[in-house]
Amino acid sequence: MNVRSIAFPFWGRVLLLAGIFGLLLGGGLLTWRYIERPTVLKLAVGSIDGEAGKTASIIASHFANKKSPIRLDFETFGNAVDAGKAFSSGKFDLAVVRADVGDLSEARAVAVMAKAVVMLIAPPGSKITSVEGLRGRTVGVVGGEVNRKLVDALTKQYDLTSARVTFKNLEVSDTRRAVEAREVGALLVVIPLTEKYLSQVRGLFKTGAPVLIPIDAAGAIADANGAYESFDIPKGSLRGAPPVPDDDVTTLRVSYYLVANKKLHSSVIARLTEMVVAARRDLIAGQPQLAGIAAADTDPDAFIPVHPGAAAYYNGTEQSFMDKYGDDIYLAPMLLGALASILAAAWRFLGIRPPDHREATLNAFYTLPRRIRAAPDDAELCAIEQEVDDLLTAQLAKTMRNDEDALEIATLVSAAQRIDNLIHHRRSALARAPLSVAPGSSIQSET
Repeated sequence: MNVRSIAFPFWGRVLLLAGIFGLLLGGGLLTWRYIERPTVLKLAVGSIDGEAGKTASIIASHFANKKSPIRLDFETFGNAVDAGKAFSSGKFDLAVVRADVGDLSEARAVAVMAKAVVMLIAPPGSKITSVEGLRGRTVGVVGGEVNRKLVDALTKQYDLTSARVTFKNLEVSDTRRAVEAREVGALLVVIPLTEKYLSQVRGLFKTGAPVLIPIDAAGAIADANGAYESFDIPKGSLRGAPPVPDDDVTTLRVSYYLVANKKLHSSVIARLTEMVVAARRDLIAGQPQLAGIAAADTDPDAFIPVHPGAAAYYNGTEQSFMDKYGDDIYLAPMLLGALASILAAAWRFLGIRPPDHREATLNAFYTLPRRIRAAPDDAELCAIEQEVDDLLTAQLAKTMRNDEDALEIATLVSAAQRIDNLIHHRRSALARAPLSVAPGSSIQSET
């Protein structure tokens, strides 16, 4: 039995190919949208006054308004301790943390968001002028658990346990009452050195300016714990006339960092770092709280190691265009070649071919023998000879121009020679015939 292949009609092939290319196009568009969709990073922030959440909201909104490739999905917590715990649990990609709070083993620094200054404050008129003067007194710790490591560092450095110094955690809302009720003899607060927070400190006391107690051992504490650095509060920070303090006061300073999980890809963090720096530049005029944003420490011995992506941005060592897309550029010609092959196969499948003029010329030569055999007279043969001459002339002209449609000379000569022989034989046959009778006609003999 002969098995015959089933041939699709032309319209069926068109519909089949249209369906296949439609699926490929739809898949390509979905893939493109997947690749180009914004990268959403989860951010944990927390502060006792809610300012960290406000800052995160400002930056996240700026990213969204700019249609940036990275977006922030942030969650606010009651303080930096809770934000640090959420980050260390692995549920968040980013966090704003204080350098001395929480488990930061998985954290890599992206940027410094703010620097907070440690202030030991005694009420106006107090005779306490040094940490040693706190002996036997109670110190109110504003923020409580957030400052636990700081309290431990001060206690260890100054042996405050032996000095019978007691630390009492205070909520921000309860601080002024505790001062007025003389439940505490001094306060420990950690705040950015901005007018907003300085005015809040002044507002804790009804009259007069508080006394700033220097932490003279700040350098030693900083050497023992890299989360802190020694810092001098400038003269007149709390009041200008007369200046309070009346001279620079040595104390400690601690940084708030935007940190990222060390497993995040460097290219993502490099882009994030660039966007954070750009947000500061764009918004600082209307949002002065962003003024504290600064580059993270890129030194190898930094307390919180910088993320490789952030370091690449700060050091200007980001991947170049060729580093990023060199492989794509190399593969593009191969992909284009494969696409061209697919399109050519589809074209052949449809059965559509460009007209072949060589085939038309050969067909003309193939039909001439039948016409020659049926020629009724010499005039018809002369007309055929003229057609052959025209065909030969046209083909020879194409050959001279190196035209792709030109037939090979050997083919032309062979076809022309055969036609010439057939014409010669037909002329001879016509010359021998008593009558010029068209083939197929009959001559009825006379009876």
